Amino acid sequence: MAEDIIELKVEGMTCNNCAASLNRFLERKGVEDVYVNFQTKEVRYRQGNSAISLEDVKKGIHKLGYSVVEEGGRTARDWWTLERKLLISAVFALPLLLHHLLMMGGIHLPLLDNFWWQLAFCLPPFVIGFTHFGRSALASLKGGVPNMDVLIFVGGTAAFIYSLIGTLMWEASYIFYETSATIFTLVLVGNWMEHRAIEQTTTAIGELAKLQVKKASRVTASGTIVALDPKEVQVGDILQVNEGDQAPLDGVITQGEASVDESMLTGESIPVDKGPGDRVIGSSLLLNGNFRMQVTATGRDTVLSQMIELVKTAQQDKPDIQRLADRISAIFVPVVLSIALLTLLIGHFAFGLPFQKALMNAIAVLVISCPCAMGLATPTAVMVGVGRLARNGILVKGGQTLEIFSRIQNMVFDKTGTLTTGQFKIKNITYHQSDERRVNAIIYKLEQHSSHPIAKSLAREMERRQNGLQLDLESVEEQRGVGVAARDTAGNEYRIGSGRILAHPPVDGGQSLYLTENGELLATIEIADEVKPAARNVIAYLKAQGIHPVILSGDHRAKTEEVAAELGIGKVYAEQLPEQKLKVVEALSAEAPTAMVGDGINDAPALAKATVGVSLSNASQVAIQSAQIVLLNGKIEYLEKAWGISRHTVITIRQNLFWAFAYNIVAIPVAAMGFLNPMWGALFMAFSDVVVIGNSIRLKYKRIE
Repeated sequence: MAEDIIELKVEGMTCNNCAASLNRFLERKGVEDVYVNFQTKEVRYRQGNSAISLEDVKKGIHKLGYSVVEEGGRTARDWWTLERKLLISAVFALPLLLHHLLMMGGIHLPLLDNFWWQLAFCLPPFVIGFTHFGRSALASLKGGVPNMDVLIFVGGTAAFIYSLIGTLMWEASYIFYETSATIFTLVLVGNWMEHRAIEQTTTAIGELAKLQVKKASRVTASGTIVALDPKEVQVGDILQVNEGDQAPLDGVITQGEASVDESMLTGESIPVDKGPGDRVIGSSLLLNGNFRMQVTATGRDTVLSQMIELVKTAQQDKPDIQRLADRISAIFVPVVLSIALLTLLIGHFAFGLPFQKALMNAIAVLVISCPCAMGLATPTAVMVGVGRLARNGILVKGGQTLEIFSRIQNMVFDKTGTLTTGQFKIKNITYHQSDERRVNAIIYKLEQHSSHPIAKSLAREMERRQNGLQLDLESVEEQRGVGVAARDTAGNEYRIGSGRILAHPPVDGGQSLYLTENGELLATIEIADEVKPAARNVIAYLKAQGIHPVILSGDHRAKTEEVAAELGIGKVYAEQLPEQKLKVVEALSAEAPTAMVGDGINDAPALAKATVGVSLSNASQVAIQSAQIVLLNGKIEYLEKAWGISRHTVITIRQNLFWAFAYNIVAIPVAAMGFLNPMWGALFMAFSDVVVIGNSIRLKYKRIE
């Protein structure tokens, strides 16, 4: 249950390794469903069978060097911010750096020629860096996942201690205070820029969170309207929503009509007219009219909450291309420490370099190395990509789904309601007995109990024709892929469906349904459907991308092949029962990555079986549960956006990982060979993360055809 979830906001996490340390700590304590996100500062878990208390969890997090923010409370970090640390460090580090640069030009500042004054100027940046990076480094070591701050801490501290020894010995060649102060200050600059950039990757979460409604108007049993917090509303409550209001939660309209703007959730800018029986997505805006609605979902179960949750947790499900980076990141820091030590020892003893030069080379190796870029490559790109998809009303479950969907080779489409409009019209009804009103009433009563698009269209049509004639049914059963069967109080058996319900099915039933009473044919219903206007362009787009479209339908072969021919689809599976659909999708998925596109209700098993399930259902809970990609607006043309953004997200991840690997492969040998001053190394390292995050942010605005 959602109530068992414990949520904490934790300050102090700076990278993926920080999150990994906390994740490992909580898993060791036996709690379940651990979720840690350094970008959103969230820590979430279920208590499960673990005996650890919430207070002990908070103490453990504090021991790792992080701070739990109590609701409505403040932490010491609220005042002692990264900006303040950077400002103070910069004020004292700049004179040392300026003095160093002037000395290289032959100009001396008498005050800073004194080693004790250099120590005094270096001390504030050193103390700030020692505590800031030291706390993070110690926490990562305790968590078993050493991070970049270990390298920065060791490099900056080594330069300071060596300079302190030089001061006590009054030996000018030992003095590198400007190196220590500048390393810590420049990395703080990088951290500040990184945090600012990461905020840009999580804007989609903030935009969605702002949509949450703060007040609901509940209609009581006496008819009185009471204002209350949406958190207090329960499923089944009746709410009043007026013009200019946002629907507080998900529900179904019980009375009234309105024009509703759902663009903030579905990406569809055209308002939708809704009336009794229509579904309403929470936070959609009423442009005109008013209605009363019965609440169907609250809290975490609403579509908006699930959208926010999917965006937040997207990077948990890592693409395969990130797993190599994770394995390398796990051993990166010990390897770099070893390289730095070898640089010092080999440089001094094997190549005869002065100890000071060999030490500076080793420090340069430490400060230029950047495992964080590898850790940030995927989560930042996934967060931006999933956020961009969410703003277009496309929900995607995780980074792995993005990667797999971008290399899909087969795209399987259900026909009815997916490639066709699903708004069926009756071409003709042939009555095989004289009482037409009774036949219409039977059709209406039976089709009310089916969720199939044909049944819904027939029920709407028959509601106008049946003239209120009553028919009492004792039992009704929907037979998937066949039709609906029912029995009345007198024991008569009624069936409506395809030719399969007849004793002697027609060879080619076309697009026809049949109604029987006790096995006797009462009516033959010829129906018509039309191809969606956008379907032809979508199929052409997919074929241009090398994706093979397939139709998989339970409808008659003749009609299915007619639609396939109209759209240019070569492979067709018609007259398939749900279990047969499963086998077809399973076989295609075994051959090549296969996406199944359906309505999310009748096709839920096939969606779950496909490599990637894509639902066109409008905010169906079954769709969100069974499909990995959900198009909330139900428009097939949004498949192009879904595939295009997924593909470019994966391209961005690969670009990020290439930069992260290439940077370290080139930078570490250059530093080890003595071609790089540690201060320049700190500057390059500070910007390496920003390059990765900046490339991810570019995905937010990138034009995607």
